[in-house]
Amino acid sequence: MDKLRSMEIFVAVVDSGSFTAASEAFNISPVMVGKHVRELEERLGTRLLTRTTRRQNLTEIGRQYVERCRQILADIAAAESGAEAMRTSPRGLLTISAPVSFGSQLMAPAIADYLGLYPEVSLDLSLNDRVVDLVEDGIDVAVRIGKLDDSTLVARPLQPYRMLICASPDYLARAGTPLRPEDLAGHQCLDFMHWSKEVRWKLAATGDRQTDVPASRFRSNNGQALRMAALRGYGIVMQAEILLGDDVRAGRLVSLLDDYAPPPRPMHLVYLRDRQPTPKLATFIDFMLERFGAKQGTKSPEKNTTKSAAKNEAKKKPAG
Repeated sequence: MDKLRSMEIFVAVVDSGSFTAASEAFNISPVMVGKHVRELEERLGTRLLTRTTRRQNLTEIGRQYVERCRQILADIAAAESGAEAMRTSPRGLLTISAPVSFGSQLMAPAIADYLGLYPEVSLDLSLNDRVVDLVEDGIDVAVRIGKLDDSTLVARPLQPYRMLICASPDYLARAGTPLRPEDLAGHQCLDFMHWSKEVRWKLAATGDRQTDVPASRFRSNNGQALRMAALRGYGIVMQAEILLGDDVRAGRLVSLLDDYAPPPRPMHLVYLRDRQPTPKLATFIDFMLERFGAKQGTKSPEKNTTKSAAKNEAKKKPAG
């Protein structure tokens, strides 16, 4: 017999004072009620009730046991109620992973707006330029930059990740303005430490030929650090438009070699496939697509990405 069911029936017997009343509550026979109580007693190896022809009383162990049963059943009811509430309205904790530049520049301000819309949702945002495993790292949804292979994950396209090449007006006044990729050989170019040798300063319209850029005296694994060095006039930086765009528009940096900038890279929102995603996840996905989707204001069709894709991407170094 089902142990929890037997506990429920035992509590009903105690509360109603008879097997008959409990049988009516559960729509079973009094004989079946007795079987459930005896099953519990056999499991415990002791009597829970003492019965006479006119009434029944709890034993000392029975009194203790019935209170524990009440607590267990109440905990189960609370757990089911909480799960039902999470299924029907946005609430609970969301764990998000995003690249550093996109997450800090665009996602963080947007998340403040999302949390304002859904006051019962809390959110943990982890910023990291490595590819995370959603299952192993306990991530609900992640932003990934670069090509995705086929997978069990769901991927929703976001706006492409564009790169800019920039320098401050002061630097250009001192060192001159490069007009072609080969001109970079005579300049101080800031390096992103996560670039592999194959992609370091590899520009568009140069084919497979690597741009000849001298070793940088300043390297960092953080795009914001490189941006600050460029703003101080130290050299030429190549980083994401979302990181440098405001500086270009304000005139603090000057965009260079626009015809040679690396082609935009795809960017996706990825999450585990679930036939019935929780409201907190569903609302966050819709919010992100409305704010940053490839076509703002419209829902993009789903496409598959991969578990193996995540592993393949993890082997690649991020491009900043």
